[in-house]
Amino acid sequence: MSRILLIITVLFSFAVKGQNNTIAAGEKLTFTASYNMSGLMTDLAQVTMETNEVKTSKATLLRLRCKAQTYSKWDNFFKINDIYETYVNPTNLIPYLHKREINEGGYYKKMQYNFDRGLNKVKSVKTKRRKDGTFWSENKNLTIGSKTNDIVTTIYYIRNLDIHKAAIGSSDNFTILFDNEETSMKITLLSKETISTNIGKKECYKLSISLNNNDILSGENNNLLWLTADANKIPVYAKFKVPVGNGELKIQSATGLKH
Repeated sequence: MSRILLIITVLFSFAVKGQNNTIAAGEKLTFTASYNMSGLMTDLAQVTMETNEVKTSKATLLRLRCKAQTYSKWDNFFKINDIYETYVNPTNLIPYLHKREINEGGYYKKMQYNFDRGLNKVKSVKTKRRKDGTFWSENKNLTIGSKTNDIVTTIYYIRNLDIHKAAIGSSDNFTILFDNEETSMKITLLSKETISTNIGKKECYKLSISLNNNDILSGENNNLLWLTADANKIPVYAKFKVPVGNGELKIQSATGLKH
């Protein structure tokens, strides 16, 4: 399930905005994640994306939180409870702290990144659970590119970009930090397309996604994302193909939108 969030992570540089004009505190998006099981697309989990304001002694931050959790009827088969969250500057979405906690079928891993964007450095702490139930941790100091972001920041950052200024067929390569490694991603704007969703008919930007030097996604133009072609740029539908099958992500509800 952690791959679902990676799959929907997309980053453009077509006329990037410097300010956050799209994301506000109090937004909540809910999705159903489905997987092809024996030829049938089966609903397995709920994915939620929420934002809220967090005040510290020095600043007011925006918390971006994503959660993936299996529906209860699947828990005995393979229970998933994954949480990703990042604390960012609400004005420009620059990340300060990223946390990722993976709990899937008894497998547990936690990642934490502390960003120093001025130096392009990240302090990383990885914690995993051994088979005997004990934990071990690994600390690393990473050097990243000036445009590298964590997975959650990237998901929200995409919605502040002037995609309407990009020509059909435009593509570029970008980088995300995932599991202490920078992963290169190619994004192509394929078309504008109107689709039916659970929140109504929406005109959307249709995007293709591919990862370089990574086997998470398979094939060309098999991994697609639809974003609403409006001021909110909501991700409403995604199709993905991995080496062991294929699946979908469909929006169920969207509340607290800024526009």
